[in-house]
Amino acid sequence: MTHNEYVPGVCNIGGDEIERRRKVGWVSLAITLALFAALKAAGFDSWWRLLVFFPAALSASGFLQALFRFCSGFGRAGLYNFAALGETHRVDDEPSKAKDKTKAYQLILYSVCIGGVVAIIAKVLD
Repeated sequence: MTHNEYVPGVCNIGGDEIERRRKVGWVSLAITLALFAALKAAGFDSWWRLLVFFPAALSASGFLQALFRFCSGFGRAGLYNFAALGETHRVDDEPSKAKDKTKAYQLILYSVCIGGVVAIIAKVLD
């Protein structure tokens, strides 16, 4: 799927925005791994490892938004951007906004689920 224009509920960001989200995914993944390693090495109780949920969910969000070419924040706010970073445009019609919000909440749900799975795995690893 290679959309280069706004498609309601499908694609609301272009190349620069996609790259930004991919970077968030990688940085958050590194933080997830570092936090897991630090908590394990320091001998914290395994329940503390559930904290990896937060950076893991953020990492998943970044990668999913890049993959789907859809920013959940823009989708919830009724925006899109295929130009330079920070140059957003408003979605004017209500049916398009509704499609965008549905897609945005879908991506958020996926990210939370992935973060939860990662946190559970981190908790049970010995």
